[in-house]
Amino acid sequence: MRTTDVAADRVRQGEPVAGVAVRVRGLRMRYGTKDVLHGVDFDVRTGELVALLGPNGAGKSTTIEILEGFRTRSGGDVEVLGKDPAHGDERWRGQLGVVLQSWRDHAKWRVRELLGHLGRYYPDPFDVDELLALVGLTEQGGQRVGTLSGGQRRRLDVAIGIVGRPRLLFLDEPTAGFDPQARREFHDLVHRLVDVENTTVLLTTHDLAEAEKLADRILILADGRILADGSADELARSVEGKAEVRWTRAGERFVHTTDDATAYVRDLLNEPGEPVADLEVRRTSLEDTYMAMVQRQEGER
Repeated sequence: MRTTDVAADRVRQGEPVAGVAVRVRGLRMRYGTKDVLHGVDFDVRTGELVALLGPNGAGKSTTIEILEGFRTRSGGDVEVLGKDPAHGDERWRGQLGVVLQSWRDHAKWRVRELLGHLGRYYPDPFDVDELLALVGLTEQGGQRVGTLSGGQRRRLDVAIGIVGRPRLLFLDEPTAGFDPQARREFHDLVHRLVDVENTTVLLTTHDLAEAEKLADRILILADGRILADGSADELARSVEGKAEVRWTRAGERFVHTTDDATAYVRDLLNEPGEPVADLEVRRTSLEDTYMAMVQRQEGER
């Protein structure tokens, strides 16, 4: 029996797979007569940050809702923290954290009171002062939620999602509306959750630069199928593309596109004449890779 078949059999029997926080095999979803997910397979290892990318309508939200236990799948095997999410109990849910795109409840609550109240539902919540400092809301602890700015409200959304020290955190467009400074601080927070708290994170975002910066691994979902699974560098190498070489010589700027940047740069540096300065090689970016894969899938469809 193949390793993947053994793992799938263990999922069906409710036995957790060591070192894996999320395991999905043959996930299918149908709404009426329309298939949204077509046999999706992927893993998320414990302590890993994985970004799920894809165009609108690709099936990202459906996949996440199934993993969170909020939607019943049409077929396939799914294990999240050792349980089938379709049968997850309250203790299991207490190990999950969810940061939605937007949440506008509890406007009359004060920030500190709300976090303290929500924390009582968990066995090992963050200390409220520690949590406020972690998300950059210490000065707003006494304010009513309804008076917070958009960026501050987004920080509160994050605080609510992690108040219970989740083992697995779902982030849905987490930095939407953040200014550059707030985005950088949030990225630092996510790195701390992964590196210090050993939190497993599944991130969905349309910000490819954010995914490239944060994710250990990237999944590209399109047309209800996983098109690619790997690090940003691995995905870039899987797509044939040209590299752009830029340099300056004798005060003049040059740009050249080539299939083999290594050979071109070697020949360039060996050329006689003025020395080469400001040499830069721009290889295929995650955006280039993503667009190429999605467009190829649309073409095949």
